[in-house]
Order: sequence, then C-alpha cells, then structure tokens
Amino acid sequence: MPMQPLKAMAVLVISQGIAGETLYGAGLAIGAIMLVLSLSGALEWLARAIPRCVVRGVQVGLGLSLATLALKQYVPAQGGAGWGLAAGGFVLMLLLWGSRRVPGGLVLIALGVVYTLVWRVDAAAIAGGVALRLPQVHLPGWNSILTGAVVLALPQLPLSLSNSLIATRQTVADLFPQRPVTIRKLGLTYSLVNLIAPFLGGVPVCHGCGGLAGHYAFGARTGGSVVIYGSMYVVLGLLFGGVAAQVVEVFPLPILGVVLLFEGLVLMRLVGDTAGSPRELTIALLVAVVAMNVPQGYVVGLLIGMAMYYLAGRLQVHKS
Repeated sequence: MPMQPLKAMAVLVISQGIAGETLYGAGLAIGAIMLVLSLSGALEWLARAIPRCVVRGVQVGLGLSLATLALKQYVPAQGGAGWGLAAGGFVLMLLLWGSRRVPGGLVLIALGVVYTLVWRVDAAAIAGGVALRLPQVHLPGWNSILTGAVVLALPQLPLSLSNSLIATRQTVADLFPQRPVTIRKLGLTYSLVNLIAPFLGGVPVCHGCGGLAGHYAFGARTGGSVVIYGSMYVVLGLLFGGVAAQVVEVFPLPILGVVLLFEGLVLMRLVGDTAGSPRELTIALLVAVVAMNVPQGYVVGLLIGMAMYYLAGRLQVHKS
C-alpha cells in the first residue's frame, strides 16, 4: 500500500516555520500513539462504531478536495500551455481507461516528463548534479518529541484516524474485496514506519485512501506496484538529492492536476452504494461537505455523521 506525508503536520510546519527536529519528534510521538491504539483494540472499536455511510462521506469529501485542488491550483499553474497539456492528458486517460496492455498512468506521466524536459527544465543541470548521498542518522531529543507531540501529532491524529485508517480500510474493501486488510494492520504499519523514519531524517507518513485510489486508478493491482514506486524514490534520494528542486519540476503541475482529478473521481464514485437509502446518502453528502470546508473537517464530519445516523436509527425504532 502507498504511504504519503502527513498533511496536517506538513501544513503546520510550512506555515509556522517549525524546526525539523520537532517534526522528527512528532513522527516518533504519533508512531507511539498509533502503536498503543492498535495493540489495545481501540482502532477496531472505532471501525465498528462508525457507519459505512459516514465513511463514504469522508471519501467523497477527500475526493472533492483533490478535484478542487487539481482544477483551481495545479491545472492553471502554467497558464494556457498548462491548460492545453492538462486537456491532452485528460483525453489520453479517457482513451486508455481500463487498458491492461497500455497503462494510461504511465503514458500520462511520460507525456508530462517529455514536455518538461523539452520546454521547461535543463536536463544537463540535473545530470550534472547526480552524486551519491546517504541518509544521515538523527536522534531526536525528548524535548523535540514532547513538543512535536503537542504541536504536531495531536492536530494530525483526528485526520489520521478518519482518512488514513478508517477510510483507507473501507477503500481497500471496495477496490480489493478479495484481499481484505484489518484496521489493526493498517495501524501497526502506520506506527512502525513512523517509529523508524525519523531516525533516517524521514518525514512522518501515513496510509491514505486518496493515494490508494490514485494507484488503483492508474492501473496498480499488486504490491509490486508499490515496490516499483518506492524504488524510484530510493534512487532519487540516493542520487538526485542535490538537485531535488529541479527533479520535482520534471513532473509538471498540470499533469499532476489530472492525476489528482482521477484520484478524486475514483473516491467520489464509491458513494454510489448509498443511493438506495435516502437517509444514508444524505448523511454521506453532509459529511463530505463538512469534511471539505470546516477546520478539522474530517473528524467533525465523522462526529456529526455518527450522531445523525444513530439518532435517526433511534427515532425510527420509536416510531415502529
């Protein structure tokens, strides 16, 4: 399964200029918290308590957020040329959608890389900056761990519980019903990665239903896809660390916008199984709107959706 940086932590670090050591400490803190939640059975209790229609709302909310980000920021990032590139990429994806012989995602990324290398990036400068760079060992102090726990880990925890664990488990069940994954296993892998990565200078990461939906949308069906994906980043980190800023520019924002748009569409269409119940569909849509627009919207949406679901259930029982 794919993993990605923790979004709430990233926003706080970038917007408030929090030191890197605090970020490493936060990774250890949230890894320890998630380990306790996983081993104690608290995650399984949460997964049982939250109705599926509420999880559907979280998925739709994330899908809408990804699509909005794609269309408002990524696709227009390079002006008219960017819009043209994104339109070409979108048509390409439609033509290759569902093809097993020609993966549309790989062709889409190749299109973006060729466009960038020809018109926007100096390939020679990137090649000249290639050199072996090994990760440095970091030992976060107790002060960094405690500060990171309060400043970064606690704000991140609600988002991780709702999106990284509960919604991801449901997305796995939706996309890979023959290969179910327990929320306990998700919590354990989440915690173990974050208990290791900070010592190598890695940022805290998590699973996410958006990343999973994106991999699926672009053809990934086995664990080998994640091995290929991870190997690429290992090579980039070891050999291209000195020219990381230039390497990032190789993947144009309009093409990444198309990727995000299809990720969002895959997530949003999962709400279809609530269409047979007006009550569940209403709850899912309300949770989606709250998740997308309210601070800490995912956890707020979860709480509101659960309250509506169980209250409506009790009222129905009393009426009957």
